[in-house]
Amino acid sequence: MKILLIVVGKTDKGYLEEGIDLYLQRLKHYTALEVKVIPELKNTRALTEQQQKEREGEQILQAAEDCEMWLLDENGKEFSSEKFAAFLDKKNQTLTKIMSFVIGGPYGFSEEVYAKAMGKIALSQMTFSHQMVRLFFVEQLYRALTIIKGEPYHNK
Repeated sequence: MKILLIVVGKTDKGYLEEGIDLYLQRLKHYTALEVKVIPELKNTRALTEQQQKEREGEQILQAAEDCEMWLLDENGKEFSSEKFAAFLDKKNQTLTKIMSFVIGGPYGFSEEVYAKAMGKIALSQMTFSHQMVRLFFVEQLYRALTIIKGEPYHNK
């Protein structure tokens, strides 16, 4: 299965970059994963929150074209690590498209992005910065793929 991770804006904290890079390296052994960074908008002071979401949304939809798109959203469905692994395993067996996961900007997603998404996944009911979600998600993706392979990374 090929996975596309779409994120809005670059990660600007070194400690997060290190953690993300660690899991991206580990993930190479399990799946073809591409990370697409949507550039942060310029001159956002002149834009409303809604306008920012709409402009980011246009770029997200362009990047996720021909993908099955899932949004990482605090109001999405929560999975245990085992159930997320089962979800990915089922998708791997049935999906003919690239599977994309999208981490939006600080204001979330436009209505058009929500409308085109297959669904929403929450990592927690708590709210995290969109940059921290990147690290949490790639770790959970790695965990899920090791569960699928029956490897000992996940202790249960």
